[in-house]
Amino acid sequence: MSTIDELLSRAERYAAGFEHGGLPLPPSLGIAVVACMDARLNVYGLLGLTEGQAHVIRNAGGVVTEGELRSLAISQRLLGTTEIMLIHHTDCGMLTFTDDEFRDAIEADTGVRPSWASEAFADLDQDVLAGMARIRAEPSIPHTETVRGFVYDVSTGGLREVV
Repeated sequence: MSTIDELLSRAERYAAGFEHGGLPLPPSLGIAVVACMDARLNVYGLLGLTEGQAHVIRNAGGVVTEGELRSLAISQRLLGTTEIMLIHHTDCGMLTFTDDEFRDAIEADTGVRPSWASEAFADLDQDVLAGMARIRAEPSIPHTETVRGFVYDVSTGGLREVV
């Protein structure tokens, strides 16, 4: 059985006990969370979230890119969120390479250089601060008063604010 088939079986079991129908579209806590896609970071478990409470936007590194800015603008302008939380984590794979190295490797392998940047970074705190600055500078995001950044420790489960 493939992994996808196993996940489909799990989805059937989830649907059989589903009790969250009828939740309103806007997240009830009025928050959007941008976090890394790393499987060791369980955003819902870490923050005690349940369905319908928050928008959770994930990508490699939890980096604030144009896609995240787009999602945050939609989250705030159309769905009522007013707070934004960024979460990076220790032992992140994005710390292990540079954009140029990655693009060079892809070009060597495929003959085509990617048009996009991987947005690798060398310092967790500095990238969290840069992400917060990108959000605050984005005119399409109206509520930037409460933008806060954190680093999750994959070894201890702790969450540390970056200021």
